[in-house]
Amino acid sequence: MSAERTRKQGRFTRPQLFLLAGSFLITLGSFAVLPYMSVLLHQRLGLGLGTVGFVLAVASLIQFAGGVVAGPVAARIGLRRSMLLALALRTAGFASFVPGLTSPVLAIGALLLVSAGAALYLPANKAYLVAGSPDEDRPRLLSASSSAFNAGMALGPPAAAPLVMGSPGVLFTCVAGLFALVGVGQAFLPRDEVRPEAVASQEPPSGEQRSGLSPFLVTVVSVYAFMFFQHYLALYAVPRTSAGFYGVVLMAYAALLVVAQPLLAAWVAALSYPAALRWGFGAMAAGMAAIAGGGHVGIAVGGALLCVGEIVLFLKNDLEALARVSAPPATVFGRQRLAAGIGAFASGVVGGQLYAAAESAGSARAFWVVASLQCLLLPVLLMYGGRRTARGRPKPRAETASELGGV
Repeated sequence: MSAERTRKQGRFTRPQLFLLAGSFLITLGSFAVLPYMSVLLHQRLGLGLGTVGFVLAVASLIQFAGGVVAGPVAARIGLRRSMLLALALRTAGFASFVPGLTSPVLAIGALLLVSAGAALYLPANKAYLVAGSPDEDRPRLLSASSSAFNAGMALGPPAAAPLVMGSPGVLFTCVAGLFALVGVGQAFLPRDEVRPEAVASQEPPSGEQRSGLSPFLVTVVSVYAFMFFQHYLALYAVPRTSAGFYGVVLMAYAALLVVAQPLLAAWVAALSYPAALRWGFGAMAAGMAAIAGGGHVGIAVGGALLCVGEIVLFLKNDLEALARVSAPPATVFGRQRLAAGIGAFASGVVGGQLYAAAESAGSARAFWVVASLQCLLLPVLLMYGGRRTARGRPKPRAETASELGGV
């Protein structure tokens, strides 16, 4: 009986498989366009770099902070309808880029539509994926979802490279058509409102409650530390190696992420939250230190270690948020997106100042040393704050009754 249950849990349902395939196609289409947006706005439409930066900042803010809207929308219209609405917005946005190639106003409006659709889609998508699944299946489902998204992110830019400057109208038409097809397919998914196996998230174990760690705050700090790597590796690696080697590192990073996430999911789920912080931030600290060493080997090894840190921290943060927060999953994932946006924004602001100071001092390696030291210090501060929060929190009523001899 136990073996049969294990085999059943190891399978994906047809709706889950379709969602995972759709996640890959959606990210493939998005990243065929979005990484080139600054080039299109600046070179093709003639917008100044200051204006381009402001537009992209607003779009990023909508994409991340707008995730908090996903919960209320899903509560009102349902998860499947939320995903369909999001896909309709993104389809309209990418289609609007075709006439927008000659109009900055239309192009900016199209980008904001796409960002609004992204803010609504991802929380609803993840919530639908885990709806009705027992807690022990969530690591496998979320890691598979993340792998699908990362595969699309890795393949989108090279797939679009031949068209992005020469025939952008064709590219946007194809992407809009892809989103429309995925939307039609998702219209046939079972309605989440009538799925009988849906269960509410369970309370975390009492030992984890006492840790006092806030998944929202830990996500902010995790993304803050990780985005040093995402934002500034190119500035550091390309002059010291080559643009080609940097591209290979990014492709290898994405491939490792896609393969390793499902393999490590059960191990990450079994870790306590403090242990996950030690593993995740420790791997990132070691990765930053390896990058500071410079050279091809140091940068490649650093990238691999950062990949491990991302897998551990990002998956564990989502699992802990689901377990600790009583809100519906779409609301939980929306808040996690907001936390990621805050962390990315803070990393961009702080990191820019640190990198400029390191370069003016004549040693860009100092930036990575400081980043590594932050990765060592941040989990200590988080766990210290978590212990203080736990000490100040009243014990759950059931636990107090047990200590008094109650049943």
